[in-house]
Amino acid sequence: MENILLTSTTLSAGVNPNSSILSLLSEATTVSKFAMLLLLVFSIVSWAIIIFKLIEYSKAKKNSEKFVDHFRRTKNFSEINKFAATALNSPLGMIFRYGYKELSQQMGPNNAASNINMECLNRSLIRASNTEITRLERLNGFLATTASVSPFVGLFGTVWGIFTAFQQIGEQMNANLATVAPGIAEALIATALGLFAAIPAVIFYNLLLNKLKVMIASMEDFILEFLNVSEKLK
Repeated sequence: MENILLTSTTLSAGVNPNSSILSLLSEATTVSKFAMLLLLVFSIVSWAIIIFKLIEYSKAKKNSEKFVDHFRRTKNFSEINKFAATALNSPLGMIFRYGYKELSQQMGPNNAASNINMECLNRSLIRASNTEITRLERLNGFLATTASVSPFVGLFGTVWGIFTAFQQIGEQMNANLATVAPGIAEALIATALGLFAAIPAVIFYNLLLNKLKVMIASMEDFILEFLNVSEKLK
């Protein structure tokens, strides 16, 4: 009997017991809708960046491994440079091209190996490495921003939803479920969206950061190897 009375009271108050998340979102306040839309945009863009960067890093690693293998098998720098020009998205190939250009300028038309300035060559290689690191780092900052900001946006939506619930209690002078349910629902959905955007961003940002560190280490090793080979030319 009590359940029947509760159900009739809830329905008379205008609350549908079968309300879906979409219907709750449609009834949310403008501020809550904006916060949830912002979190949804953060989530979609983050996943797009994650997929793009995973593919980019995979190709960069694969192409760099191919280039290093060719570099160690071939003694002719001119031939290696031609191969590097075809090795797209290869950080090591790009570093070699910078180094080869610097060597060509120093040696001059007479190919005088005695003219090689190792310090200048090293600076050129480091400059190329920094350029490649900057290229590989792009867009990663958005993941870090999403991981930091999304929980606070979700918290703002949570606070606003609870505020809405208390406002409804004050207007209707009634604290039953029908009064507080919409506001509490807004708060919970905002919290969930904030976590849904932040958690993948944190996980994949750290994963991409580790992958980048491995590639940076390989760049540093290649620079040393290139310098050793170049010094033997003198």
